[in-house]
Amino acid sequence: MDNSVETASQNGLAFNPNVAALPPYNAGMNIAVARSISGRDDIARLASNENPDGCSPAVLAVLASPSLEPWRYADPACAALRAALGQKLSVEPGTIVVGNGSEELIAAVSRAMLVPGASVATVVPSFGLHEIEPLAQGAVVTKVAMTYDLGFDLAALEEVIASGPRVVFLSSPWNPVGPALDRGSLQRLIAAVRPGTLFVLDEAYFEFADHSCPDGLEVLRASEIPFVVLRTFSKAYGLAGLRVGYAICSNAALARVVAAAKTPFNVNVAAQAAAIAALGDEAWMLASVARLRGERARVGAVLEGLGFQIAPSQTNFLFLDCDGDSATVASALLREGIIVKAWREKGYENYLRITIGAPADNDRLIGALARIARR
Repeated sequence: MDNSVETASQNGLAFNPNVAALPPYNAGMNIAVARSISGRDDIARLASNENPDGCSPAVLAVLASPSLEPWRYADPACAALRAALGQKLSVEPGTIVVGNGSEELIAAVSRAMLVPGASVATVVPSFGLHEIEPLAQGAVVTKVAMTYDLGFDLAALEEVIASGPRVVFLSSPWNPVGPALDRGSLQRLIAAVRPGTLFVLDEAYFEFADHSCPDGLEVLRASEIPFVVLRTFSKAYGLAGLRVGYAICSNAALARVVAAAKTPFNVNVAAQAAAIAALGDEAWMLASVARLRGERARVGAVLEGLGFQIAPSQTNFLFLDCDGDSATVASALLREGIIVKAWREKGYENYLRITIGAPADNDRLIGALARIARR
């Protein structure tokens, strides 16, 4: 028995069993811990898919502005930000819900839609919260494994979706693996949806995908199924520390229920102002994404040349097969001051997820993996 559960039992406490049994979220390592272990100050942070370019100068300007009033409550409706997003996406602001990162919105969808025993479908390897949040509601989660060549198993996904789960959580581009569904594949999965299923498409890495990948929101809007599209300011816009994500829902009634499942005042005043400023400087984001795409291609080609198998990626990270325990490789990299994420889901313990960082950090990674490959 887990020590905390045992202690609670001794104290006469009764935990929610669904929550007490949740697997831990595989978060990136704290930089202070990395410095302590490696003995180095120059840490290459390649685990959490942050933007190494930082954020737009317009964001920094608004955060330093005297007009920002952190002593005031933020607008709980995020009205100005939803209006800006509605204009950008050509959707009604009433169909948009803003969250403390898109992670909060995964939890809100789960709370809004799921009851104990409800079924959920997703993929494996998965973004941890696509499993954790449904499990917290007592749902039963079915996970479809990736194919041998590190892609989506469309036939298996189609079959599971057609079985009628209450919610489908699917990320495209796919975290932690990297590929994205093409238009035909996405339409094939949408066609498998039966009445009573909510299709949730997590597009946290949408901006990094190339033109061969469809706009999932556009494809879903042309369908007749209920849907939620999740996007975030954490990745391409560089606002990971401020926590701003949003959900575009197929209709305002669905958005109202999702919004009711989150806390009020969930997105702070600085985060709302920063997100609006980031939207106003699209050129900065596009330039950063273009550079990171170039680095993604360069790093991937070099690592494949060293003999590593890498999934095709439409994100700002690479999913790499270590051909051995990834935790051992991650520990060796950490000793050199490089943080990467060893994947720990059962059956995928040989994989590392590696963020594309600044060129110098990427070169350090390549050098370290080259030494490991020669051992």
